[in-house]
Amino acid sequence: MGSLFLLIGILPLALAGHDYRQALSKSILFFEAQRSGYLPRNQRVQWRGHSGLNDGKISGVDLVGGYYDAGDNVKFGLPMAFTITMMSWSVIEYGKQMASSGELGHAIAAVKWGTDYLIKAHPQPYVLYGEVGDGNTDHYCWQRPEDMTTSRAAYRIDPSHPGSDLAGETAAAMAAASIVFRRYNPSYSAELLKHAYQLFDFADKYRGKYDSSITVAQKYYRSVSGYADELLWAAAWLYKATNNKYYLNYLGNNGNSLGGAGWAMTEFGWDVKYAGVQTLVAKFLMQGKAGHNTAIFRKYQEKAEFFMCACLGKGTRNVQRTPGGLIFRQRWNNMQFVTSASFLLTVYSDYLSSAGKFLRCASGNVAPSELLSFAKSQVDYILGDNPRATSYMVGYGNNFPRKVHHRAASIVSVKHNPSFVSCRGGYATWFSRKASDPNLLTGALVGGPDAYDNFADQRDNYEQTEPATYNNAPLLGTLARLHGGNRGYNQLLPVELPSLKPIASQPKHAPKPGTNPAPASSATANPISIVQKVTTSWISKGKTYYRYSTKVTNKSSKTLKNIKLSISKLYGPLWGLTKSGDFYFFPAWIKSLAAGKTVEFVYIHSSSPAEVSVSSYALV
Repeated sequence: MGSLFLLIGILPLALAGHDYRQALSKSILFFEAQRSGYLPRNQRVQWRGHSGLNDGKISGVDLVGGYYDAGDNVKFGLPMAFTITMMSWSVIEYGKQMASSGELGHAIAAVKWGTDYLIKAHPQPYVLYGEVGDGNTDHYCWQRPEDMTTSRAAYRIDPSHPGSDLAGETAAAMAAASIVFRRYNPSYSAELLKHAYQLFDFADKYRGKYDSSITVAQKYYRSVSGYADELLWAAAWLYKATNNKYYLNYLGNNGNSLGGAGWAMTEFGWDVKYAGVQTLVAKFLMQGKAGHNTAIFRKYQEKAEFFMCACLGKGTRNVQRTPGGLIFRQRWNNMQFVTSASFLLTVYSDYLSSAGKFLRCASGNVAPSELLSFAKSQVDYILGDNPRATSYMVGYGNNFPRKVHHRAASIVSVKHNPSFVSCRGGYATWFSRKASDPNLLTGALVGGPDAYDNFADQRDNYEQTEPATYNNAPLLGTLARLHGGNRGYNQLLPVELPSLKPIASQPKHAPKPGTNPAPASSATANPISIVQKVTTSWISKGKTYYRYSTKVTNKSSKTLKNIKLSISKLYGPLWGLTKSGDFYFFPAWIKSLAAGKTVEFVYIHSSSPAEVSVSSYALV
């Protein structure tokens, strides 16, 4: 019976009619079209140019870079931070699947483009810039980013003008991204974590809604839900990034007062994080990490499962769907809720499968495979399995939106025609055109159909044809999971991201984790390989420490004895070897190293990897 159940769970993916790998590739490419600042040499979206090069200048701070949120030219901090958090969560959960599709490097580069900007936006512990540009003046104009003449004023929060939701979401983004970069760039990971600590402290100590301080954001990204969920969201990500029980206990101690254990939600997005928090806490519970918080964490899990059941239509208060089966929340950019919900359903399905549990709904127990199947149905709808046979991802399939509400895509590229496009002239010449966009906004996920599956591909139909970064970000993980199929992995175990070539560019001062091969002692290749990697990092008293794992492997076909290692530039404690004089040896109980066998040792210090080499050995 178990084998039959497993087969049934695999069949929908095996018979998938969509190219999830292609969709994933295009979804990531969209973020390159949204880049602000100096574009890199490896920029793949060639019709875009440099823009926003003076951002922050009038405020005396460098705010060049980051992402435009949607079809306009404003950089809104709250949805940008949520985008980075969800991209990072996608990589953390499904980085292996992204690597198998060749997209992990691009996904990590997309995360870093955002975090590089967020670091700039946080120049002091209690100062965070949350917006560059003004939505009112920006919406009065229709200009490509390269021609902007609108206000580029910068708006910030500080102790006198707090914004716990903005600071909390940015802390979550920094913490989540620190996990992504832990293996590839440990010093950058530690820098992100430092910002996450400070931002969480800022959010918790100086409480208030960000749009009461940055009032120009109210018309566009109003904080309807408040900031309580953001504090829990940030704490959950900091615990996930550090295993520091302070944040675990924060979730437990504040679960009732801040609503994590009390609010049952039917939506998840940039403004409402409760379902996301509850899903993460349910994972901590299933991992056996709750400790004395077990009772309240079970309440979090109950609310997480309320959300899952509501999406499946098996709860006491279910999510509305269109006749074609799409989750429907609101007319304006409904797709953001579809992709966010689909991601939570996907990861929760894997958590339940790994724990050997079922989802408990009002209608009865639900198998984990049913959550994944429903998430798949939502993705398939997006990609064209809907009453209109329309793909809502630009550039995927044959029938997709071609008159997207997007300034850069709808105006001829500055590379082809550098003639200046004026503020109002852009409306007259380009916005009102009946023709398709001159630039293909590949991978953009538009707002989508209405409650009855109707859709009008018109540039002025911003509710349905405008894309957004936070539409795509959660979709990355779901697409990677669907492409990867069922491969018997345990999602409750720590996920170790695969090697990355090339990795995201590193600052010159960064430690260089990864391989540290022993030099050959002669012209003959050394039969012993030495590979090092960073397994974790943390900050203590202002200093960043790294834990390095070093594996010594016998690559030859013979047994080796009397292996003597030389280790230099080691500035901390070491476990797993015995030191004698200036050299290190295996413990006394390891007499030899057979062919193909490996011995591991670890050490901790606050620097780049130590230099490990083989001084001598004997062949048996």
